[in-house]
Amino acid sequence: MQTEAVLEHHGGSQSSCRTGSKSWQYSDLMEKVDGYLMKYTNLVTGWQYRYFVLNNEAGLLEYFVNEQSRNQKPRGSLPLAGAVISPSDEDSHTFTVNAISGEQYKLRASDAKERQHWVSRLQICAQHHTEALGKTNPPLQTRSLSMASQGSGSSPGSQHRVNQNSNALLGLSQLQRGSSLYSSRKSLLPDHLLEAREMMSQAQGQHRDLIQSIEGLPSSQGPSPLDQDLLLLKATSLATMTCLSDCLHILQLQQVARQKAPLGGEFFFFLMSVLLQVTRALLASLKLWCGFQEQEEIDATQEVDDSTPAEEEELGAVEEERSIILHLLSQLKLGMDLTRVVLPTFILEKRSLLEMYADFMSHPDLFVTITDGSSPMDRMVRFVEYYLTSFHEGRRDAIAKKPYNPIIGETFHCSWKVPKATTPPTAVSKEGTSCASDCYSVRFVAEQVSHHPPVSGFYAECQERQMCVNTHVWTKSKFMGMSIGVSMIGEGNLHLLEHGEEYTFSLPSAYARSILTVPWVELGGKVNVNCTKTGYSAVITFQTKPFYGGKLHRVNAEVKHNPTNSVVCRVQGEWNGVLEFTYTSGETRVVDVTKLPVTRKRVRPNELQGPYESRRLWQHVTESLKERDMDKATEHKRFLEERQRKEERHRAETQTAWRTKYFERKGEGWVYCQPLWKTAAPSSSPVSSPQNP
Repeated sequence: MQTEAVLEHHGGSQSSCRTGSKSWQYSDLMEKVDGYLMKYTNLVTGWQYRYFVLNNEAGLLEYFVNEQSRNQKPRGSLPLAGAVISPSDEDSHTFTVNAISGEQYKLRASDAKERQHWVSRLQICAQHHTEALGKTNPPLQTRSLSMASQGSGSSPGSQHRVNQNSNALLGLSQLQRGSSLYSSRKSLLPDHLLEAREMMSQAQGQHRDLIQSIEGLPSSQGPSPLDQDLLLLKATSLATMTCLSDCLHILQLQQVARQKAPLGGEFFFFLMSVLLQVTRALLASLKLWCGFQEQEEIDATQEVDDSTPAEEEELGAVEEERSIILHLLSQLKLGMDLTRVVLPTFILEKRSLLEMYADFMSHPDLFVTITDGSSPMDRMVRFVEYYLTSFHEGRRDAIAKKPYNPIIGETFHCSWKVPKATTPPTAVSKEGTSCASDCYSVRFVAEQVSHHPPVSGFYAECQERQMCVNTHVWTKSKFMGMSIGVSMIGEGNLHLLEHGEEYTFSLPSAYARSILTVPWVELGGKVNVNCTKTGYSAVITFQTKPFYGGKLHRVNAEVKHNPTNSVVCRVQGEWNGVLEFTYTSGETRVVDVTKLPVTRKRVRPNELQGPYESRRLWQHVTESLKERDMDKATEHKRFLEERQRKEERHRAETQTAWRTKYFERKGEGWVYCQPLWKTAAPSSSPVSSPQNP
């Protein structure tokens, strides 16, 4: 529309612009355009002033370091034939030039008027040179289709191996009209055209899945199949598929016609490249939309023992970045909420907070034996033992590091195998133990259900033992001078279905101390555990180190029978060291947390994970951190966070509520949508196949 307006403004028409190649009826429009623009290079370099020249005759956008160097070789150039020039919606000064090769220039003018001038001239030049490419091939209407039936195998693509199942790829109804013409000519089609047909077939399948997903939505909750936005999405997808099918049909006609009378093929391959790019984009969008609305189907047979090494970081890394930390601290105030503060990348832990929550199950043998307790008191004490030993595995490193803040919609899945043989805790399965029917399976799923506030839900179950635990946590951090405090607000519920018991519990706060030297973590606060049915409760107190003297990581607990107000067991020691259990009978028992074997979790390889599963989602950040390339890690991290913010703004503008996958809101908390206490009959993969939210 902008191009047409400019043409009319200068007294020309689009038709007049298309006549003549060198006489150029629109020569009045081909004025000299040059000047300084800002060009975005990368995250590190940012925006740089460069001198740009629009070469109308060659159809190139060239740039130089400055105006004085314009007589030298250009620093870079972009062909405008087939290019798309788009004003940016982020501000009134920025625009992009996207070449058909995939290369992009992101440019910024001094004001909105200058941007409009550049965009208009670039669009006119791009239109002219795109149409000039088309003149190398006569219109299809002037060719007789009889030429196609006489074509020989002179196509450049005939030298490549042909997919013998190409007929099967014509799954689109719109292509059936031309399939008989080409069924005997499939060997003449180049490989890249077959690739386009195959991708179109995949896109058609995704389109069908999209339609079925929308039409299968329950009308009782959430958006219905008749929601205006969903109807528009269906119509847009159908129109796009129809348009692409027609484009592919034209390309097939063009290719077969070229067998007999091959003329210039640049425009043919240009159109094919455009078709491939558009189809790839459509396919990716459809996959993303369908995948976002459907739960990942987790195949437990694909899981393997986790080979990720424990975090080992050199202490010198913190010393090297002290100036950055000092600068950050100078911007903070005591008690300031750090939820929205962007912290430097070098302090990241190379894993998501959702995965860190799985460390609570690093001793699954203690978890599954809770239900073996012979009495309500015994089961409460067993739960307290499991609870106290569940924190040290997540904090083994010498330096306190911060896990990635999960992206809304992010998920993490894993499992553990626990041998059924009755053995003392110190002899429980070592890493990599292979067992099938001799093992209990403990499955875990976590999901980031909210962004503001940042709330995570996680759920674990052992179906064979008829027990499960559901927890939701809101992490709230604040600045405390030389420390950072993190409150874990939320509640957990353990269900022992065999006994009909439910245990509710809270979580302690965590503190990162000595953030200017070598940061370390301690836990603090009071935790309550209650079982209403049995009348047993426990109070666990994590003690922070006093300013003078005292020991680190101290904890004590009391297990009480509420009806009689009697303490039946006391615990004292260190949550990451030795714990001593003392019963009213005088019996004592010692558990050394450091000697408890850690059972490796089982996860699927990254390439088998969904796009929003933690390890695959953050893989580029993790790889960059391992290579100690902080700039690259920051760039990848910023991309994910900016995408999240953009999607959040879009939902706010369209008043669209976020829809979770595995958890649903219940009062003030979040509950797994198909917990074990709701399912009457066991299923083969309970955690990975929840009902549609």
